[in-house]
Amino acid sequence: MNPTIVAIALALAVAPAAAATCSDEAKDKKLAGAAMNSFMKKCEADAKTSCEASANEKKLAGAAKDSFSKKCVADHVGGK
Repeated sequence: MNPTIVAIALALAVAPAAAATCSDEAKDKKLAGAAMNSFMKKCEADAKTSCEASANEKKLAGAAKDSFSKKCVADHVGGK
């Protein structure tokens, strides 16, 4: 078997499933009211930090950085 095909197959097998959004996690934990608001605020703050770091790693600046960060946070947070 071709080593490239084996490497691709292993990469696909090990690839993580789509990460759960903050909204999904809140639903799974059956949060409501103040507990849900607190969880969502913390989760959004964590997402902002992570997305900023990712934008910096990609050396984005200006409008590109803002657009990337906004979409990244929205993807992490999910529907509120």
